[in-house]
Amino acid sequence: MKQAEVHGMSQRGGDVQSNLRLSTEPIYSDLIAQGGCDLVISMEPMESLRYLPYLAKNGTIVTSSKPFINIPNYPDETALNAELDALPSVVKLDIESVAKDAGNARGANMVLLGMAAPFIEIVSVEQLRSAIATIFARKGEAIVEANLKAFDEGVKASR
Repeated sequence: MKQAEVHGMSQRGGDVQSNLRLSTEPIYSDLIAQGGCDLVISMEPMESLRYLPYLAKNGTIVTSSKPFINIPNYPDETALNAELDALPSVVKLDIESVAKDAGNARGANMVLLGMAAPFIEIVSVEQLRSAIATIFARKGEAIVEANLKAFDEGVKASR
């Protein structure tokens, strides 16, 4: 079973948390126990650290490297990066810059999904690409290609 905690920020700057459990076996609870999460995916580096108690010993953190400083006592960026770098398995990237460079300024979430894709073993990178194409198909080929390009850049960053 693969389990992931997904973290982002709401439009007002608050925390948004989702538990995603993928399995070929029956799932009896939608919540992930502390120490049982295989993958923490976060749009913001401090948020990824907030959920460390849930991360399994061999789990991975996939996060944006760029902080979203919306509180007065936000930790020092150097100390924050040092704490992330001390963990055994962390993939971080300035997802907003990569999305802009890929020609999709609004595609930071697709970059992040691409970064996480190699760690979601129950669903292949190609299956995720196909799902992205299906989801965005009604918006036109240009939107599909922009999102796939952002996703692919994230995949490259993880490998």
